Amino acid sequence: MPEAAEFLPIPTTAVATAEPEKPGLGLLLSTVETYVSARGGGEGLFKTPMSGVHIIRSFEARMPNRQMYRPSLCVVLQGGKQIHFGEDTLNYGAMECLVVSMELPAAGRIIQASADEPFVGLTIDLDLGMVRETVQQLAPPATQPVAPSGACAFVVKVDGGLADGVQRLVRLAETPEAVPVLYPLIMREICYWLLSGQNGDMFRKLAMPETHAERVAKALRLLRDNFSRALRVEELADTAGMSPSSFHQHFKALTSMTPLQYQKQLRLLEARRLMVAETANVAQAAYEVGYESASQFSREYVRMFGVAPKRDVMNYRALLEQATRHV
Repeated sequence: MPEAAEFLPIPTTAVATAEPEKPGLGLLLSTVETYVSARGGGEGLFKTPMSGVHIIRSFEARMPNRQMYRPSLCVVLQGGKQIHFGEDTLNYGAMECLVVSMELPAAGRIIQASADEPFVGLTIDLDLGMVRETVQQLAPPATQPVAPSGACAFVVKVDGGLADGVQRLVRLAETPEAVPVLYPLIMREICYWLLSGQNGDMFRKLAMPETHAERVAKALRLLRDNFSRALRVEELADTAGMSPSSFHQHFKALTSMTPLQYQKQLRLLEARRLMVAETANVAQAAYEVGYESASQFSREYVRMFGVAPKRDVMNYRALLEQATRHV
């Protein structure tokens, strides 16, 4: 019997054109829009079956919202966003994402959105334990020069393997029963692409022991757990295993603020939470976060949030109600 190829030839050109579609802006955006439409559409914060993944959609630009950013990706598919932390400001738009590698108090806002072209984005929490495990599986770089610390927040393009991982993460949201099995695998892949891509050295420094970033992270944990009490730079530097001058230099390079400024923002953010979530009054919140003077607290609150505490709490509650109506 003759071989099939003898009378059913297959042109080689047909095989070459059968490659699957590469993930890009159109594919990612349509996948997210389909997910949002199936849940009533509109604007707000849309949760997914993955606790660390949320979709954001807005028809208008938004005022800055100060909050504590966890290690995460903030991906923009349409529109534009801006983040202000310390002395630095970063802008990012379609098919770009903000990468935050350490806990960081910052103000983020939507700067480009309309009813015709709403802002569409995703937030994806990162597990630093998974980042460290992924680093251990990678080949060490050929050279490991001692470089100064870079900022712990930066912007990268969402393309190639990273875009593919984000695309499959969004599609996974449509199959909740598969999340326990596939979510960790996709997140590990995303960690790989971040580590091997632009600014990947920042993640590698954070995950490896005894780097400046890892040492400063220890001091950040001390600040977070003891924000209501006075902490001297010497105590923080000792926790980081660095001299006070070296610690101050690397802390500012990473966070774009001084330890005192970082602690002050932690205090004011916690005070806002107490007033919003636990209905504490201004004096109670001030005392709980370490202020001895309610008037000083109010002055610093206005300086940070741009409005008096009582008015800000009212505005923030309204914002939360609108943003979380899809949760």
